[in-house]
Amino acid sequence: MGKFKVIVSDKRHDDYSIEKKILKECDAELTVLNCKDPEDMINNCKDADGILLDMASMNGKVIKELKNCKVISRYGVGYENVDIESCTGKGIYVTNVPDYCADDVSDMALSLLFACQRQIALRDREVRNGKWNMNFPHTYRIKNKILSIIGFGKISRALIKKVSGFELKSILVNDPYVSEMEINSSGAKKVSFEEALKQGDYISLHLPVNNETKGIVNERAFSLMKPSAILINTSRGQIVNEKALLGALKKKIIAYAGLDTHSKEPIPMNSEFFKLDNCVLTDHTGYNTKESIIELKTKAALNVKAVLEGNKPLYPVNKIENSQTW
Repeated sequence: MGKFKVIVSDKRHDDYSIEKKILKECDAELTVLNCKDPEDMINNCKDADGILLDMASMNGKVIKELKNCKVISRYGVGYENVDIESCTGKGIYVTNVPDYCADDVSDMALSLLFACQRQIALRDREVRNGKWNMNFPHTYRIKNKILSIIGFGKISRALIKKVSGFELKSILVNDPYVSEMEINSSGAKKVSFEEALKQGDYISLHLPVNNETKGIVNERAFSLMKPSAILINTSRGQIVNEKALLGALKKKIIAYAGLDTHSKEPIPMNSEFFKLDNCVLTDHTGYNTKESIIELKTKAALNVKAVLEGNKPLYPVNKIENSQTW
């Protein structure tokens, strides 16, 4: 038995050798579980010193029952499945890995843009059904078009670098929390949310989901967009009002959507999106490359190791007063 007990609360990967190797350095033993509900979480995690958390709900009820926990390390950028206030009240660090997949998600945003721009998925289906030389609407050059980016974080900055050779007319960015000087220094222009929607031929979403952003791309937002606009979402499904998006796609208010994230995941099999030809759907895997997973697992484990060794984690989400050496 190690000095510390660390639990993977909900198994998502096949191999946890990276985490085991890192945690062994601080005499922590890793147990991989697949908890299904809050009661399962309580029963299995209540005496853990550290928890590596994926998608399971770490709500106030679960946190209240944690007896020894010092750190909850979230696999990923977002942490909306963790009750931060309850953790802070109990002196539990919450951590994430905010910088592991900027290259990968920006690659996915570009992939979806290309797939929509040239209607790759639809053409593939039709060619397999014997059709040829199809003349679909809304097939245009990328050159001289306008890319609008909503949210200016690491992924957006990586995306701007990647499109620098595309000969775009302009790149517009909306982010009220980033200065005009900082946005301009990237080669983009800061604009209002409404202006980004009105001007963009391509609109790429890169926002966290919170009370301010949830459902921000709604019926009014779609009414501002060009009929030829392509919407790309690789951030969080809840940012988009999906009922409004369905209406916009069905009525051709916008031309296309490329969606890696969705309000309900997996997408229900009776989803109206499956009936539409003018959208491309992927399975929330923009982050998922060989390189990014290694980086994610390494940094998530290092967050736990740091706290168990009495140090601050690499990427704290909350602030813990009077943290101590265990």
